[in-house]
Amino acid sequence: MQINQTQSDGLKQAFTVTLPFADLDQKRQARLVELGRTIRLPGFRPGKVPMSLLQKRYGSAVLAEISDESVNEATRQLFSERGIRPALQPKVDLVSAGDDKDLEFTIELEVLPEISIPNLGEITLTRLKAEPTDEALAQGLDNLLKSRRKEIEVTEDRPAVAGDAVVVDFVGTIDGVAFEGGTATDVPVEIGGTGFIPGFAEQLDGIKAGENRTIKVTFPAEYGAAELAGKDAEFAITAKALKTFETAVADDALATELGFEDLEDLKKFIRDRLQRELDSEARQNLKRQLLDALAERITFDVPPTLAASEFKQIWDRLEEERKAGRLDEADKDKDEETLKTEYQAIADRRVRLGLLLAEIGQKNGITVTNDELNRAIFQHSMMYGARQKEALDMFRKNPQAAEFLRGPIFEEKVVDYVLELAKVEDKSVTQEELAAASSEE
Repeated sequence: MQINQTQSDGLKQAFTVTLPFADLDQKRQARLVELGRTIRLPGFRPGKVPMSLLQKRYGSAVLAEISDESVNEATRQLFSERGIRPALQPKVDLVSAGDDKDLEFTIELEVLPEISIPNLGEITLTRLKAEPTDEALAQGLDNLLKSRRKEIEVTEDRPAVAGDAVVVDFVGTIDGVAFEGGTATDVPVEIGGTGFIPGFAEQLDGIKAGENRTIKVTFPAEYGAAELAGKDAEFAITAKALKTFETAVADDALATELGFEDLEDLKKFIRDRLQRELDSEARQNLKRQLLDALAERITFDVPPTLAASEFKQIWDRLEEERKAGRLDEADKDKDEETLKTEYQAIADRRVRLGLLLAEIGQKNGITVTNDELNRAIFQHSMMYGARQKEALDMFRKNPQAAEFLRGPIFEEKVVDYVLELAKVEDKSVTQEELAAASSEE
């Protein structure tokens, strides 16, 4: 095998590889001999087919097969001998091949950079620890009671008040023209509730069943449908019915109905759930500190194609947010060139950190077990509700889909490993301080 390196530009490398035809033909002849032992042709006993006939009928196909195998083998050998670690699938192009011709092909690839793992023991982090307040517990219990409230039809002739729900039909128009999504029937609108356009529910205060009313609203500037954002609209309302609610009572009977021993057991469940949410938020804060600390300590080059791919994913999401009118406030006044520069830096950082975490994991034998992957598949499938079985079948039949779950598990295990080596100090904070620290990120 003859190897000629034709490019060495940073992380980009290219080679021309030549495999002598004599070697390929020797492999072809050996393969034809194997084929001749089993092939059946009219007029010949098994194992007695002349080599000249085998060569004539199958020589070209066998040579093509041998050539493909030889290209793959030579590529692996090249990478092994020179310690090359491809960042992506190499591009392999055939230059020449065929009977009596040496097999020549080119390899173009981007290699992984030399990654030096920083001293992880020198990293100092602060783990924020918060506990749920009595107010948060009370709010959690109140939300549970609201979810268990009973709906009661109002039969008396009275206007709607705060806490009632008015069942309405409505037709929305902009400049006198009905717009898509602006017409609906039998929609319950809670007076004083949320979920509608600002000013919509408020203008139904005092309406009675059977009454018609026209209200005017302005869609928020950041409304999800970009074609409606910031527009003035009118809604023709027909009130059809009035309902009120009977709120559940927080007592032992409710707790028992929900499967708990008593009210205190229910409160403990709510508190534990709130604690898990706070712990998760604190974990994300700590992980962000760690990634920031690692980013400050690494400077290796990023494979251009990996960086470009990551940037494209980020930019595509940004474009979707822009079209939907949900662009971050900090980005709205920036010109496109500034945005691209900033988000390219973010893409480079993500790729660099991903490569570093992969290197740490690989050098320390960190892997994702089948049990861990199966648990993740099951938990992910539960998100599909009634279609959970379909989701599980999809993962079983499509291993590549399951691999998308492997990456996050691997990353969290590497983060856990690094946190064991870093200096982590605990600091007690309030819920508000933890939320403020998270929002700053």
